[in-house]
Amino acid sequence: MQAQALVKALNALAKSPQFSYTKARAAARGDANVDWPRTKARNADFNADVDGCESFVMKDGSVCAWLPGSFGYTAKPASP
Repeated sequence: MQAQALVKALNALAKSPQFSYTKARAAARGDANVDWPRTKARNADFNADVDGCESFVMKDGSVCAWLPGSFGYTAKPASP
């Protein structure tokens, strides 16, 4: 599942006191497995003030999903 590597990288960043959705997005841009058209569609109504951080859809369909309650990311398998 491609999302696991991005989850690990983003959760390490999330521990920083300066972490923000813009830093998460910048880190995700460095991952060649992020499917940007699907990520943009998933986050069409994204609002940083409400949502915190975006979730990222990977090319294999798995998702690096933001969990607002835990202030971190988790990997979710591709939907059937």
